[in-house]
Amino acid sequence: MESGPLTYVIGDIHGCADLLDALLERIADHAADRGRRLVFLGDYIDRGPDSAAVLRTVSRLNWAEPEHVICLMGNHERMLLDALQTPQAAEHWLYNGGEATLASFGAREAGDLPRDTLDWLEGLPTLHGDDARWYVHAGFRPGAAIPDPDDHNRLWIREPFLEGDHDFGRHVVHGHTPQRNGRPEIRRFRTNLDTGAVYGGALTAGVFSAAQGPALHFLQVRAPA
Repeated sequence: MESGPLTYVIGDIHGCADLLDALLERIADHAADRGRRLVFLGDYIDRGPDSAAVLRTVSRLNWAEPEHVICLMGNHERMLLDALQTPQAAEHWLYNGGEATLASFGAREAGDLPRDTLDWLEGLPTLHGDDARWYVHAGFRPGAAIPDPDDHNRLWIREPFLEGDHDFGRHVVHGHTPQRNGRPEIRRFRTNLDTGAVYGGALTAGVFSAAQGPALHFLQVRAPA
């Protein structure tokens, strides 16, 4: 078993607070007394039953240990922030699951959400890296500078990132594109950890060491059948 510090990377949560709590327990048991870091790939909100609880949990972890808990922005967080700007953006966000987020806060519109929550979301980065990997919500555009500097690509891209095998210099760990079979997508140069938790799949954490790019293994939790 890997004895050094481990990095646990958590895929798209989408308001599934019970699954998040259970996965964090699995991570704590797995890490035991080893050093550990958490990286969240974004999409904490929308569609699922309790986005408010997910944001409380993740933001508190980040505030308590900012050097060891990295929280990235997802496209759903970007949609919420954009919803504060125009009615058209608000309509787009609501259509994509924003109503569930409002309900979890007991709010009527995006501007009613707690200011400290919105400020925290606004400050989230779209990229994190270490010596072995890039962590990003959606991916990069092949052929762009490494890492792709375009926030829109980092938050939204699917093709041409998902087609073929593209070497970005480090293994890319991402979410955004749900795997409806509930299993991580493992490719030569990237790993997709969105395993469709909000669609009845699993919430997944990839377990990574400092020594190699791809995952050592995966921890998963599922809703009761």
